[in-house]
Amino acid sequence: MSELELLMLPEMVHIWQQTLGWQPTAQQQQLFQQLYEGILEGNQQLNLTRITEPVEFWEKHLWDSLRGVWSQESEGKCEISPTSKIIDIGTGAGFPGFPVAIAFPDTAITLLDSTRKKITFLETLITKLGLENATTLNGRAEAIAKQPQHRQAYDIALLRAVAPASICAEYSLPLLKKGGLAILYRGHWTDEETEDLKPVLEPLGAEIASVEGFTTPISNSIRHCLYLRKVSATEVKTPRPLRKVN
Repeated sequence: MSELELLMLPEMVHIWQQTLGWQPTAQQQQLFQQLYEGILEGNQQLNLTRITEPVEFWEKHLWDSLRGVWSQESEGKCEISPTSKIIDIGTGAGFPGFPVAIAFPDTAITLLDSTRKKITFLETLITKLGLENATTLNGRAEAIAKQPQHRQAYDIALLRAVAPASICAEYSLPLLKKGGLAILYRGHWTDEETEDLKPVLEPLGAEIASVEGFTTPISNSIRHCLYLRKVSATEVKTPRPLRKVN
């Protein structure tokens, strides 16, 4: 038996239920396991993630990805509907897009990344997992957002560990329909950062719907999610060319 075959993800049924009021079906649990094995295999050729231990992978990649789409301030309401059209910007190894695609098989999810090698890997993994609701897109968000077929075309944009919040807002909001939601996954977040972000959002036609702080269920790490609601059309001149972030 290979090393990969020995690494089994925990089911964590009680934690899924307690924290999200949801738990994966047996088929979804199997897909999570196949995703885990696929990422470990891909890691041998590509620098996908340093998180490879089963429990840590479950918490920091699976649970964390799905926690973002549940808004606890709205009584645990899931922000995704069966007809949602979702884009995962800067998806990297496929997070949060892959877990969301597995948990919500009726949605349409686009995994966007600027690195061609990662997109090629994601395409292979999509085929292995048989995910009919997931597609890939190779390019930079600021360029994709200016293409008519993508501008104001999505209901939800997911951005996890991509860039500062102001840049995430600038490159996600033009892609959203009016009423759409950008979900920004952050670590620590302060009230001062919230105030600094507000003037950035006005020309983008958005407002802060909520900021939610929480701790992860195993390691008790601090996380935040920012929910930005698109309330009006974004100015045509945005987004600007990407600024290099040190």
